[in-house]
Amino acid sequence: MHRRRFLSAGGVALASVVAGCVDESNGGTVDSGTDDVAVELVASGLTSPWAIAPLPDESRLLVTERPGRLQVVDPETGTAERVDGTPAVFARGQGGLLDVALHPAFPDERWVYLTYAVDDGDGESRSTTALGRGRLDREGPRLRDFERLHAAEPFVRSSGHFGSRVTFRDGDVYVTVGDRQSKAFGPEHDSQSLGNELGTTLRLRPDGSVPEDNPFVDRPDARDTIYSYGHRNAQGMTVHPETGALWQSEFGERDGDELNVVERGANYGWPVADNSCEYGTDEPVGVAHGERPDVVAPVYGWPCGSGGFPPAGTTFYDGAAFPEWRGDLFVGGLASQYLARFAVDGRDVEERAPLLADRDWRVRAVAVGPESGHLYVAVDAEDAPVVRLRPA
Repeated sequence: MHRRRFLSAGGVALASVVAGCVDESNGGTVDSGTDDVAVELVASGLTSPWAIAPLPDESRLLVTERPGRLQVVDPETGTAERVDGTPAVFARGQGGLLDVALHPAFPDERWVYLTYAVDDGDGESRSTTALGRGRLDREGPRLRDFERLHAAEPFVRSSGHFGSRVTFRDGDVYVTVGDRQSKAFGPEHDSQSLGNELGTTLRLRPDGSVPEDNPFVDRPDARDTIYSYGHRNAQGMTVHPETGALWQSEFGERDGDELNVVERGANYGWPVADNSCEYGTDEPVGVAHGERPDVVAPVYGWPCGSGGFPPAGTTFYDGAAFPEWRGDLFVGGLASQYLARFAVDGRDVEERAPLLADRDWRVRAVAVGPESGHLYVAVDAEDAPVVRLRPA
């Protein structure tokens, strides 16, 4: 739907969510702390959008829809065009077409990278997380020469916990793979084994090959693609713009959600060391991180009994539109239904006042506009908007 049509129809108008300004969609005032922020509808009518990747000139946004569509959205008119040439996906449960990222040298290198759930084709509903890429032809629009670069092993008969964020750092590609919802808690859990790629962060070259300096390339009992392990289901990943550190947001079981700084070869503990409880109980999953010197503890967490957060997409803010936000970490909240903002100093993390907390929106993805510095936010719903946050 065209954005201006939506505004004239009395939908989510240029509504402030903070600092006592009038929120035209809810007929009241909402205060989120210190900053005047306008919420502007960019596009509507999307089906379960999962990720946003603005083009470098911000003339278009690439938006994935989990049922299997990649859309090119004009942020000024709200129009969307489906991109042809995308792969077939396993669109069951939490699976489907998931993350999207541009090659760091785009548009000179016109590669668009996708993560997606894929089955093994034998009719047994075994599936996994895959990474692929194609060249974006804006005239189509179409992804040309699409190729699957990597599929995590093994394929599992499950429709949950695909992880599936993809991020570039120093020329390499990092991909999160979930634990596929295994309930075999204990030291034999797949996430604690280097012999499979479940519950891991993978590190690859842009062409899908394995870097020779990956941490486990010389171990015959380990997958040479693994960069870190002991993860449950990391659905957010971003790089700190100043330190270059790799940050992830990760789902816990009952509560136990985490923010992690990902280190080379490190074990993040799931499920032998964790802050979660088993669903429906007060029974801890594993021991506290501090009781296991061989694991890395989160830099921020929501322990069992806290109510949790369920964190989705995440990004550091490095734009110019909101100078007071520079260096802050933004994380989408699903069940918590708000966009979280964290002040970050090294590994010290402090949550600030929430954004969009009055909308009843499951916040799935967040991205910074490279030209405007506005924040683009995708909502997880069957009939979903993409909005942008800009100075009021």
